[in-house]
Amino acid sequence: VHLVESGGGLVQPGGSLRLSCAISEIIFVSMDWYRQTPGKQRELVASISRGGTPNYTDSAKGRFTISRDDAKMMVYLQMDNLKPEDSAVYYCNKGSGNKWPWGQGTQVTVSS
Repeated sequence: VHLVESGGGLVQPGGSLRLSCAISEIIFVSMDWYRQTPGKQRELVASISRGGTPNYTDSAKGRFTISRDDAKMMVYLQMDNLKPEDSAVYYCNKGSGNKWPWGQGTQVTVSS
């Protein structure tokens, strides 16, 4: 399985971005979005079950929305009201079991 994240960029505080995760195969598993900043471990941001039930960490609750389109083999992360502390490289991966090889991630920078 190959993962390709896209959609990151530079945005001002309060702005929005929509991240996309393209999955190379149709696999019905739960999916997660993670983020990582230099010198820190990758942290979970949001999850979505096979049936589409979302879960969010406290940092993402109320601002981020995770969704999936299995027919297109895509997972999305809509990020609104972005804050400077959201700046990181964002990755997607399966939610349970051994992780697939990580993609290159997509850089999100929130700065005025």
